[in-house]
Amino acid sequence: MDWRAVISGFTAMDVVAVGLLMLAWVAATLLIEHPPAARPSVSALMARYRREWMEAFVTRTPRIFDSQIVASLRQGTSFFASASMIAIGGGFALLGNAERLQGVAQDLTPSTDPVVVLEIKLILMLLFASNAFLKFVWSHRLFGYTSVLMAAVPNDPEDPAARPRARKAAEINVAGARSYNRGLRSVYFGIGASAWLIGAWALIAATLVTAAVILRREFWSHSRAVLMDPSDSGKP
Repeated sequence: MDWRAVISGFTAMDVVAVGLLMLAWVAATLLIEHPPAARPSVSALMARYRREWMEAFVTRTPRIFDSQIVASLRQGTSFFASASMIAIGGGFALLGNAERLQGVAQDLTPSTDPVVVLEIKLILMLLFASNAFLKFVWSHRLFGYTSVLMAAVPNDPEDPAARPRARKAAEINVAGARSYNRGLRSVYFGIGASAWLIGAWALIAATLVTAAVILRREFWSHSRAVLMDPSDSGKP
């Protein structure tokens, strides 16, 4: 393979666009997982509720309701892990038929990129899909660990081991949700990365739109306003 020919297929704007994509992906994760104290993200607010859930779990009888919630969380991660595997398989299938994709790309943009350039663009999408798959699988396992820890919590709330084990279950639960959210962000930015097939400017636009949608949902959405409502704080 002539790498000089491959490199010549990309422009400076392509480098800027991919750099912006990666920066937005990392920056969004850091901002969401470590938000300002004055403006917590939805993910941070939900982490608090997950911890409160495990505190309430200690005194709840029976605990079938809690086990059903964990089962539904595992089903969600299993679904997205399977979807990510399908996406990876589809991506490899496209790599084997990049010539057909070249025809589609030419219909959308006047540029005529060589096949190897399209393959590299597909590989970027595959990297996001692969990262999403790994995050969802790990999240699935963490929710499984959570269920085991919950089962290890003694039925007697006064047992010295009850609340410490519940807190452990809460932290593993939060870690599972964190991995799940990271997988979702990989899916979002992976979909945005598909715009690179059209061109660098399309990728820049898709990156900005994707980042804006993610940050709006975390910091300016109606669901966040509901979670911030102090009416359930117990204070008059």
